Amino acid sequence: MMTRRRFMETVAAAGVAAGSIGLFKPSRTTATPHAVKDDISLAQWALVEEIQAGKWKTLDFAKVARQDFGISGIEYVNTLFENPTAGYLAQLKQNVADQGVTSVLIMVDDEGETCTPDKAERKQTVINHQKWIDIAHYLGCHAIRTNCRGKQGDDPQEALKWSADTYQQMLEYAIPANISILIENHGGFSNDADWMAALFKLVNSLYFGSYPDWRSPSKEFDNYAYIQKMLPWAGGLSYRNQPDEETTKKLIELCYNSGYRGWYGIESSGRDAIRQGKELLTKHLLSKYK
Repeated sequence: MMTRRRFMETVAAAGVAAGSIGLFKPSRTTATPHAVKDDISLAQWALVEEIQAGKWKTLDFAKVARQDFGISGIEYVNTLFENPTAGYLAQLKQNVADQGVTSVLIMVDDEGETCTPDKAERKQTVINHQKWIDIAHYLGCHAIRTNCRGKQGDDPQEALKWSADTYQQMLEYAIPANISILIENHGGFSNDADWMAALFKLVNSLYFGSYPDWRSPSKEFDNYAYIQKMLPWAGGLSYRNQPDEETTKKLIELCYNSGYRGWYGIESSGRDAIRQGKELLTKHLLSKYK
């Protein structure tokens, strides 16, 4: 089970500088070392249009975050890795070390459904995610982010059992690597905070938590209430600029006062929005540590 992971560790021992491990908040979510303060990271998806246009590659991500935005943490997207061979990953890790940046997590998409009645499909989904657990471990990340949607019409109680089985299997592989598994609200059951809380309680692992996407408030999605319910299990935050500064401040205060300490991953789309997000986070969050 550990062959690929051990191979990566062997490459690291040959001279690739080790990256810093991201830290979680002090909560029941995780058994990793507790973070005592907050920091800002950059989600790769915020600049996906530039990557798709060929302006830069994942190998350049640390340089872009550090030199263009002055941000010290990065959150990868698995579908944007060009060719994750051992040599590629060694170069990526070295580039991160050269920039003095922390690899925070990997957002994993397109690797199978975690909420499905098909036992064989669940097993395959677990297998598909294992390579990203290994890569996260090698790069020094603290977690991978997953999706948990299910299908419209699925019975919620049955869906809980299916998802719990998937994540328990996934955690059997992730825990020895000290990698936590997080779920982002990307539709389906993951948009239901009460259902998500029930899933976290059912699996009951310190390595299993939420990655709340802030989104803008709407009639269909009360982002304040969702984040409030997910904070006890939050192992990261997908920060997006809100409709106004007052709303952003309100959400930042909610997270801080609830005891969250960790990364705020800016996923606001485009360079201007990223800079605005960093400005607001610095003003209303990081100023607390001065």
